[in-house]
Amino acid sequence: MKEITTKELAQKVLAGEKLYIIDVREDNEVAQGKIPGANHIKLGDIPDKLGELDQKRHYYMVCRSGGRSGKAATFLEDKGFDVTNVAGGMLNWEEELEK
Repeated sequence: MKEITTKELAQKVLAGEKLYIIDVREDNEVAQGKIPGANHIKLGDIPDKLGELDQKRHYYMVCRSGGRSGKAATFLEDKGFDVTNVAGGMLNWEEELEK
């Protein structure tokens, strides 16, 4: 599984790159803030949302610490998606949050 640090991802976000970030945390966690522009799809909902994802896109998966997003990344990779897990998750995110 490919991984990226939060600092590397933050550089891409701040540079204005067109990114597809999926936050797999629970509703109450996301309510505290998420990476600007990230889409929220709870981990348990990923299988039901496959039809809404584009296999031509590269997705960055994020959660609180990197565990749940790692599971989501592995699941999506097995389905043919190009994904990168955000190592350390939101615990390591130091930039502004979208609320």
